[in-house]
Amino acid sequence: MHRLIRYFTIWTVAVLLSALVSAQGQAVGQTQELSALARLVGEGVTLDDTRRGMTLDLGLSQPVPWRVFTLDAPPRLVLDFSELDWTGLDPAGLLAGSDRVESLNHGLYRPGWTRLVLELAEPLAVEQAGMRADATGAHVKIVLGKTDAEAFALAAGAPASALFAGELGAETFEAKARQTGDQPLVVVLDPGHGGIDPGAERDEVIEAELMLQFARELKETLLRTEGFEVVLTRDDDRFVPLETRVSIARQAGADVFLSLHADALAQGRATGASVYTLSAEASDLASQKLAERHDRADLLAGVDLSQHDDAVALVLMDMARVETAPRSARLADALVEGIHSATGSTHKTPRLEAGFSVLKAPDIPSVLIELGFLSSEQDRKNLVSQTWRTRAAEGIRDALLYWAIEDAAEAVRLRQ
Repeated sequence: MHRLIRYFTIWTVAVLLSALVSAQGQAVGQTQELSALARLVGEGVTLDDTRRGMTLDLGLSQPVPWRVFTLDAPPRLVLDFSELDWTGLDPAGLLAGSDRVESLNHGLYRPGWTRLVLELAEPLAVEQAGMRADATGAHVKIVLGKTDAEAFALAAGAPASALFAGELGAETFEAKARQTGDQPLVVVLDPGHGGIDPGAERDEVIEAELMLQFARELKETLLRTEGFEVVLTRDDDRFVPLETRVSIARQAGADVFLSLHADALAQGRATGASVYTLSAEASDLASQKLAERHDRADLLAGVDLSQHDDAVALVLMDMARVETAPRSARLADALVEGIHSATGSTHKTPRLEAGFSVLKAPDIPSVLIELGFLSSEQDRKNLVSQTWRTRAAEGIRDALLYWAIEDAAEAVRLRQ
């Protein structure tokens, strides 16, 4: 029954939207008029707890294509809108007014689409969902009722009509031969977070924006040096799922994958850059919590990770990492030395390990660079400094050059 409700909701939205288009004298399916940027109007978004559940209302300046579904573990309500500007949304105010929502995320999810994700404090089923248009714009109303965890889990999951291209399954690419120094080194830079997931924020400094800026600067630094090709996993403020970032690297034929971050600590103090490699066991509790936060950000942006637990595939990937893991470790060591030599700013324990999902490509040497901590006043000062970022980029470049030479020499020896 709940699964039928989920699909019925999607189709109801489509029927209502088509009827709306027809009522306005436009041909059904002619959606160009509906794709113009809409914005929140009136009270914007409101949440009202009821005895039976919760009601979510949205006021829009005009009707746009949209869809709604739920995801489990944790339980989430997901709403996608075509080009809806979320300016004016007050997440803190909404959370203060409802006991049924743990957290709320919103922002760009895909080009042309924005997303609102509500992490629910308890299982709630979508009982009604619809859009009503009038002369002033459009009104979306979603009514949720109480349900149990088993029924919620059974109904959860994005139906095919709510999936974007590339979300149906992992893409496969032929493994690239190990680099031997006779071709440009293909470096994939991965600016962390983006779109619906801004990452850490301190004193108006936003991790997603800062890492994109640094990735662009690092790209230019590398391209000014002969022997590099550079690809970015994102080049604007959009959300890219962790698994997709890895797929982009494989599709690009990456020799190296660098994920760029600048986190913030809720407790304790830490300063300086650190470099992580993949490990099932984290170096320390702080590293474990950091990796959990990164993966949780993906979950709370509305990604369904339920299909990413193929035990056979995990065994095969672990076998492939027998060769790749030592190469990643040497890459991380070189980066620590390069960043320290260029900036003098590294963490007291600069080489760490944790289970970051974004580092799980079995055939690509991959590391995660925490350039600094936004929770540290000194690190923030460094990270917003053009001069410091230039030195850091040059240190990373020098480390890549050194590592590539050593790695290629080893590859040649192994072939002989």
